Amino acid sequence: MGTTIAYQDLENLPERFIGELFDGRLHAQSRPAAPHVVAGSVLGAGLLGPFQIGNGGPGGGWIIDEPEIHFVLDIDVAVPDLAGWLQERVSKFQTSHKFEIVPDWICEILSPSTRSIDQEIKMPLYAQHGVSFLWLVDPIQRVLEAYRLVDGKWQRIDRYMDTAQAAIPPFDAVPFDLDRLWMPTG
Repeated sequence: MGTTIAYQDLENLPERFIGELFDGRLHAQSRPAAPHVVAGSVLGAGLLGPFQIGNGGPGGGWIIDEPEIHFVLDIDVAVPDLAGWLQERVSKFQTSHKFEIVPDWICEILSPSTRSIDQEIKMPLYAQHGVSFLWLVDPIQRVLEAYRLVDGKWQRIDRYMDTAQAAIPPFDAVPFDLDRLWMPTG
């Protein structure tokens, strides 16, 4: 699974891999399949307008695809599918690719090859470092589970299925149709 490694080894992975470090141990996976990519792309696009730019929504946030978040510099490094920060808390970022400010919200798109890492390693890591909201999206099962951090533990807000229109915290000011996230498969 993971091996003790230096951050430089993560940076030297081939482009077709996404690398993360958990307690200094490297986890690398290949780029995700189409249902995963479609769900993440559509979700990011749907949140960007109202919650970052302010088109049809309150604005005031940063929504970023696959940021490299350094919870502990070069030791605990996660690359969530999407992350968001409130602009009132983060008015600007440094120019490095290393994001060192803990996000307010993270979304992981579940894949068969990453599900256990997302749920067993990343969820506790995100709670430990105080991420306020977490969404887990399963594009195959067509489910979005939303969580809020309460007293250092994840509390499930709700489970949204298939085509339901949903107003999901922390983005509940603008509801969206979940069916836009799901790619037709066959």
